Amino acid sequence: MHTARKRATVYFDADLHRALRLKAAETETSLSDLVNEAVKLTLSEDAEDLMAWEERIAEPNLPFEAVVKDLRRRGRI
Repeated sequence: MHTARKRATVYFDADLHRALRLKAAETETSLSDLVNEAVKLTLSEDAEDLMAWEERIAEPNLPFEAVVKDLRRRGRI
């Protein structure tokens, strides 16, 4: 099942475009499908980062200075 598609103009660096065209040919995949998959992967990673952020939101915020002082106090630095 294909979802609705929208057309967009995207400008690639010439070397990246060449690499994409070669990969598309080698994998018998369209350039559009390669770009869609790359974007999906990036958005999926962003979603994971946001979930991790939400899970850690209740953790205490430690000031950098306090962390450094604690490391020094414990002889770690």
